[in-house]
Amino acid sequence: MKETLKQRLTSITLCIMAMVSILSIVSAVKNAAVITNSAQGRKLPIYCVKKEEPKISISFDAAWGNEDTAQILEILKKHNVKATFFMTGGWVKAYPDDVKAIYAAGHDLGNHSENHKNMSQLSAEQCKEEIDLVHKRVQELTGYDMTLFRPPYGDYNDTVVQTAESMGYYAIQWDVDSLDWKDYGTDSIIKTVTGHKHLGNGSIILCHNGAKYTAQALDMLLTTLKERGYTFVPISELIYKDHFYMDVEGRQIPMKN
Repeated sequence: MKETLKQRLTSITLCIMAMVSILSIVSAVKNAAVITNSAQGRKLPIYCVKKEEPKISISFDAAWGNEDTAQILEILKKHNVKATFFMTGGWVKAYPDDVKAIYAAGHDLGNHSENHKNMSQLSAEQCKEEIDLVHKRVQELTGYDMTLFRPPYGDYNDTVVQTAESMGYYAIQWDVDSLDWKDYGTDSIIKTVTGHKHLGNGSIILCHNGAKYTAQALDMLLTTLKERGYTFVPISELIYKDHFYMDVEGRQIPMKN
């Protein structure tokens, strides 16, 4: 009888060990798929960031006019919000005083390429030139070394992301598009952002200066998001600079010590 009980206990123990082993293998495979997605699959820019605290970033792509730049800066100042401005070389050349004003106000200066081309269609050398020309121009104006790059149209491939990284840049996308560039009106911008399914801790919001209704919507947009408990930080403060990996959605996740 004792021998039979012993055999049963041994059998149960072996079953438990086998289950634990299987679960460990499944977990390892799952984690490997997430961690290696950007290494063995495709290189991903940062769409959003995993955050426990309700921190988010608002960004403005500057590629066309500057009619609303001063107004946007005033509204950001009113709300004590620091944003990130991604600027093309043509915009920097046309509006150097605005670049200086953005920098003086303490906002991030980001690189949006020299000519606003589809970067995925360019060679590595051409990508490098598109980034480098803007970098040098902004550096001459402000002394600031940019480290954030947003490819025009959100268009990228491995070459674009790798080239940016090789130049000391973090490639940045967004997970919340305000759709302000469609000129649907102020209410549309506010509803699109505040009701967006991806809006959450670590989100990066895409807006544009030079869009018809962005400046008009900005005050209420910031007020609404603040009332929901969100704190705004520039993208340079939102992202992790090292010890991170990307999941399949382009979410930057810190590695545990």
